[in-house]
Amino acid sequence: MRTVLVIGISLLLLSCTMGPDYKRPKMEGDDRFRMAEGSADLPSLANVPWWDLLRDEELQQLIRLALAENKDLHRAVAAVEEFRARALIARSDYLPQVTVVTSLPAGRKANFLFPGFASPFNYYLMGNLAWEIDLWGRVRRSNEAARADLLSKEENRRAVTIQLVSAVGEAYFNLLQLDAQLDIARRTLQSWEESARIAQARLKQGLSSRLDLDQFESERANAAARLAELERQMVQVENHLSVLVGRQPFAIPRGKGLQDQLMPPDVPAGLPSELLQRRPDLLEAERQLAAATARIGVAKAERFPKITLTGLLGVAHPELSLLFTDASSFGVAGAALAGPILNSQVLGFQQEAAEAQSKQALAQYEQAVLTAFREVEDSLVAVRTARTQNEAQQQQVTALQSALKLAELRYKGGLANYLEVLVARRSLFEAELGMTATRRLHLASVVQLYKALGGGWSPETVSAEQKR
Repeated sequence: MRTVLVIGISLLLLSCTMGPDYKRPKMEGDDRFRMAEGSADLPSLANVPWWDLLRDEELQQLIRLALAENKDLHRAVAAVEEFRARALIARSDYLPQVTVVTSLPAGRKANFLFPGFASPFNYYLMGNLAWEIDLWGRVRRSNEAARADLLSKEENRRAVTIQLVSAVGEAYFNLLQLDAQLDIARRTLQSWEESARIAQARLKQGLSSRLDLDQFESERANAAARLAELERQMVQVENHLSVLVGRQPFAIPRGKGLQDQLMPPDVPAGLPSELLQRRPDLLEAERQLAAATARIGVAKAERFPKITLTGLLGVAHPELSLLFTDASSFGVAGAALAGPILNSQVLGFQQEAAEAQSKQALAQYEQAVLTAFREVEDSLVAVRTARTQNEAQQQQVTALQSALKLAELRYKGGLANYLEVLVARRSLFEAELGMTATRRLHLASVVQLYKALGGGWSPETVSAEQKR
């Protein structure tokens, strides 16, 4: 056995590793984002913990509940545990494989110490040892692939976490938008009802026509229909948010209103190079590429002969009482060489398949990088334009409120017809709904930018959250 170990160590020292070594693909790009505002040297928005970005206490409670109860996140965590076990299985290939065989017969049945050969011994206990010498690096590449798969699942868990924080934030802002629009719809419905009552009174007095009353009744019915639609959407968003937090549908508590939500005035994006090191979905795709590259080495090594050191130690004797004496012990050691002959062509095809899978993983990584940069640029322009649009719509709403007030006074005084009131109130209704949608878009765009930059959850933020 000592000789076998010396031979094994010598072969390991002379061994080589088949297949290419992984290198991160080079991605060409600018030194700053196209739609970024301000200096690129400012700390990225992604460095801000999510609870400092989303300051609504009810929203924070919902996010914490989602991080504890969301089922997709539970599945991602379980996947990490699975591939951690797979990595340990791959690591065990470095160690000798030992099996134990024993026989303690109760009758006179024949025993077989070695397969196919009758044994004169009624009692025996032996251990078989087999150790593959990793001469071509098959085991090393296999472990490299297993570690890359594990890291890929770790990054996938982080990606699911960031997506979850973002999804809860966006759904919550959608809910606040619907709350604001419901309030607008109720106020508008009351205004149309009041206008319909005034038109009916004027009709009785002969001061207006039936057409005025019918038009006001039509607008009142339209507002009632919009109100019902908004109520339906609100319940559906609550149900969606309930699933995100891992609960059956329930009434979602609200904190601050839509207009009271606070967002940072500046949203620096940081450097594009930081994106490749921060976004978990990019790191996940890169680890998948590393695993596919390592499997090329595994496939190449399979085409070469395998050298296995074997050993057999045991005790055997016809009498149980003498089984563990010196005379009953035996041992043997040797080496086995196995190489592909008839299946060499199949192994060549397996190598080609592994190389093709590596090319697919490379294309997938490059596409993920391009998608990530597009998402950042889309979010940056959305934040900028939504802020400007919201300011313009606020001015529009203020002007329309003044116009409606004057139109109502003129109509009540008989100085104007119903069309002025109808157009002014309809325009104000749509403008107020549009302003709430733009405000929600601004908030959601900041959250989307935060997600696109890879912010929201990292080892540092985990430690800070635990301290809270």
